[in-house]
Amino acid sequence: TEFVIRPFFGIVSVVMLIIMPMLTMRSFAEEKKTGTMELLLTFPVRDSEAILGKFAGCMGIFVIMLGLSFPSILLVEYFGDPEWAVIATGYIGLLMMGAAFISLGIFMSSITENQIIAAVLSFAALMVLYMVGYTAGLAGEMVGRVLAYISFTFHYEKFARGVVDTSDVVYYLLFTVLFLFLSMRSLESKRWRG
Repeated sequence: TEFVIRPFFGIVSVVMLIIMPMLTMRSFAEEKKTGTMELLLTFPVRDSEAILGKFAGCMGIFVIMLGLSFPSILLVEYFGDPEWAVIATGYIGLLMMGAAFISLGIFMSSITENQIIAAVLSFAALMVLYMVGYTAGLAGEMVGRVLAYISFTFHYEKFARGVVDTSDVVYYLLFTVLFLFLSMRSLESKRWRG
């Protein structure tokens, strides 16, 4: 399990860095560009419902993508004896990290009209938040702790080892809620600006 499953989850998390910005880049940017955003804002739908609908759609696609990776785990089961608890927590961690990635991507899409810019901004922000943990050792002790704590990898490593820590769950949930909230504020400001 240690030599097959953990690297597998590490590779999937890196692939998510590339796929998630592309998955979310059209969430709102394309609607602004084509003019359908105004139509969306005229429907009797709250901003929160529109955001949560986009989020649920992206999460649905992401869950399907994760489900497509499951046959490779079954292959490991065929040739070995993996620890299913580690696999389950790894997938839970990927779902939580994916939700955080999607919420950030939706926010970036909500602040720009160009889907390519939304994807680049999302990728850059995700890359910084993914890599900042690796630079924590170069900084001082206090700054290093802060850098490690804001890093996605710091919180995901425990999931990949089979450990569910409440602080990691809270981190991903708060991150997701924060960026969904910021997306709602972005839509509200669009409504006020007209």
